[in-house]
Amino acid sequence: MKGIIFDFNGTLFFDSHMHYEAWRLYSKKLRGCEFSDEEMRNNMFGRTNADIIEYAIGKKPEKSMVDKLAKEKEAMYRNMCLKNKNELKLSPGAEDFLNYLTENNIPRTIATMSEWDNVEFYIKEFKLAKWFDLDKIVYSNGKIPGKPAPDIYKIASRNLNLPPKDCVVVEDAISGINAAKNAGIGKIIAIASIESDDLYKSIPCVSQIIHNFSEIDKNIFTSSAKY
Repeated sequence: MKGIIFDFNGTLFFDSHMHYEAWRLYSKKLRGCEFSDEEMRNNMFGRTNADIIEYAIGKKPEKSMVDKLAKEKEAMYRNMCLKNKNELKLSPGAEDFLNYLTENNIPRTIATMSEWDNVEFYIKEFKLAKWFDLDKIVYSNGKIPGKPAPDIYKIASRNLNLPPKDCVVVEDAISGINAAKNAGIGKIIAIASIESDDLYKSIPCVSQIIHNFSEIDKNIFTSSAKY
């Protein structure tokens, strides 16, 4: 492998429980009852806010509705993050792993379905510019279809000047794993940040299940990539 692409939520930042809580509140507001865990697993993680709202109300929402509810929900989520400062940190082993990638000039970027307000928040809170070229980060800009569509990982690999088959993807969401598979990513690593290992064991395209970034074998990378 010559480069690596990280999902962010539930991957570099173990924040899934806060998204669960925020979307539970908003799903109740939208349809009168909360999303179940299974619904959130299948229809929330890796999806755009427009996709999630469409699923909740059962029809394509007006853009004004998406913009209003998404901003409210994401502001609530960011406030949860700030109120839980002890949890506002990169996932276990991530800093050491990112330092290794940086020191060895291994191409790397982030591909997240978070919108810019959240990405900007992450850049500031986690000081992501230490490890990433911010211009190469791919996020939900209203034009990229949500996962499991392959677009986000195709764009990310293109930003690294690498074919998808030469890239590793680290994901926690089923939709994200399927997006990486659909993009032709060469190696997919699942990180079990909130789900059990059993969820990923039955997915043939997952080559490794980790709980900590120190579990990734650094020897999977070649040193021939140009970044």
